Amino acid sequence: MDARGYLRLIRRHWWIVLVTLMAALGAAAVVTVRTPPRYVASVTFFVTTPSQGVSTAYQGGFFVQQRVKSYADLLTSDRLAQSVVAENPLGLTADQVQSRLSTSTQPETVLLRATFTDTDQNRALKTVETLSAKFVDLVQKVETPPDQKSPLVKLEVVGGPRVTSSPVSPQPTRNLLVGGLLGLLLGLGLAVLRGLIDDRMRDAAALQRATGSPLLGEIPFEAAARSAPLIVGEAANSARAEAVRKLRTNLRFVDVHEPARVIAVTSALQGEGKTTLSCNVAIALAEAGWRVLLIDADLRQPKVAHYLGLDSGVGLTDVLLGDVQVGDVVQRWGDKSLLVLPSGAAPPNPSELLGSKAMADLLIALRESADIVIIDTAPMLAVTDGVVVAVQADGALLVTQQGRTSRSQVATAAAALHSVSVRLLGCVLNMAKVPKADAYQYESYRVTVPAAPAAVPADRARAARHGAGSETDDRTRELSRLPR
Repeated sequence: MDARGYLRLIRRHWWIVLVTLMAALGAAAVVTVRTPPRYVASVTFFVTTPSQGVSTAYQGGFFVQQRVKSYADLLTSDRLAQSVVAENPLGLTADQVQSRLSTSTQPETVLLRATFTDTDQNRALKTVETLSAKFVDLVQKVETPPDQKSPLVKLEVVGGPRVTSSPVSPQPTRNLLVGGLLGLLLGLGLAVLRGLIDDRMRDAAALQRATGSPLLGEIPFEAAARSAPLIVGEAANSARAEAVRKLRTNLRFVDVHEPARVIAVTSALQGEGKTTLSCNVAIALAEAGWRVLLIDADLRQPKVAHYLGLDSGVGLTDVLLGDVQVGDVVQRWGDKSLLVLPSGAAPPNPSELLGSKAMADLLIALRESADIVIIDTAPMLAVTDGVVVAVQADGALLVTQQGRTSRSQVATAAAALHSVSVRLLGCVLNMAKVPKADAYQYESYRVTVPAAPAAVPADRARAARHGAGSETDDRTRELSRLPR
């Protein structure tokens, strides 16, 4: 994956980065608030040896440099810590003095620095004052030979003792910067990891790879579609309606040499919008003047009649059982050339009924009565009904909801169709997130319907109504040529 791919993953899961960053900043703030302030008291010693002459001074300096390393350990010894506590008891034990004391030396020098950290500023200063005095005495005792009165090494305090006027920790600015940086890096890593392990269908390219078929449509998500799923009325001028019209065009020209007249619409899972898309595609085809027949073949959970506001009491099930003729139960929808065959009563054996000879004979007869037959089927991974119907159609259209269905589920559904030699016409990415640039382009060219038409003379209005009525009557008679 290239850099753009990682950036897409981060942008897609930006909320992970934000949450992680805020959590890290919050943790840094809590640690800063709960950490007691600490002060540092320090003292610097200069170590030298009495010398006479240059050569003697050089040898003495080299000797002292070697001794300074030992003095650093002597500063944190038990003997010195106990003497400090005994001289100036400040509520600290010898172990506490040792743990809070640190030493440092500078290479090639004879300087030795001791620092003591404590939450009490005054106690830190007094401890270092006592420590410096006791340490000078201890070095003199250690470095004085038994047969001499003066020590071989001289130790002087050249810096301090002094204590910092402000706490050295916590440091709010530094803590927040470090916490924010760590949170940002962790959030970016989690966002990329989440994107890499996320198997859900996110874009059209992934859908085409999973199905091995062309992308025929990308239907944008619209919140208003929940209450108004059909592309009629105000929704007829929406971006969703325009996307359905593009799908209509692609369906008609997906294979010019062998056009599909009977199309099964299915999906991998339930709730991906296949029924809504079936209804809208049928409406769009009827608007273009095609004779369309919409069949609800989802006999387990039918919804076509509900969306279209039709009666579903009698329908496909009753026709296949031989109780009624198809011409008696087909219902006309609206003023367009669209007929609807509802599902009818729920049968106990939907798969067997849809795969029966009666269903095959019905589709052969309906093929001659309409220009295009759209069949809404059951989800592929739930039951086998969708495959049974798709086998008898000229081709199938696979609908997938963006961000919901996984790539493996889509691939499994496509493989189920290919395994029985179903012609997969293409796939549709439903409820897709459309880039703002594309949405702006559509808004720029959207047709605005006038609020009120201009007045026309009464005789012209009557003539127009008469002509429209004649055309509607002719189309109704043409669509009613169904087998009875």
